[in-house]
Amino acid sequence: RVKTPGGKVVYIYVKKRGTFPKCGDCKSKLFGIKPSRPRERTSMSKRLKTVNRPYGGSRCHTCVRNRIIRAFMMEEQKVLKQLIKEQKRREKKATAEHKK
Repeated sequence: RVKTPGGKVVYIYVKKRGTFPKCGDCKSKLFGIKPSRPRERTSMSKRLKTVNRPYGGSRCHTCVRNRIIRAFMMEEQKVLKQLIKEQKRREKKATAEHKK
C-alpha cells in the first residue's frame, strides 16, 4: 500500500522479476539480453532479445567459440583423411607399376 500525494491510499501490484536467459549448452546466464518474463518478450524489440553474433540469444560466447573450433577441426580431419587415402592409393599404384 502506498499513500499518493493526494492523500489516497492505493495498492501497487509488483510483478514477478524476469530471469536472465540461459545458455543452451552450459546453462550460464546470457548477458547483454534483458531479463524478462516470457509474456513480456513478445512485445520487446529484437535488440533487447539478442546479441549480434551467431547463436546470439541462445548460446554464450564460450560455447559459440567451442562450436566454431569443433567444426573447423572436423573439416581439417576430413581433409587429412582424404590426403592419407590419396597417399595410400598412390603408393599402391607405384608398387603395382614397379612389379611390372
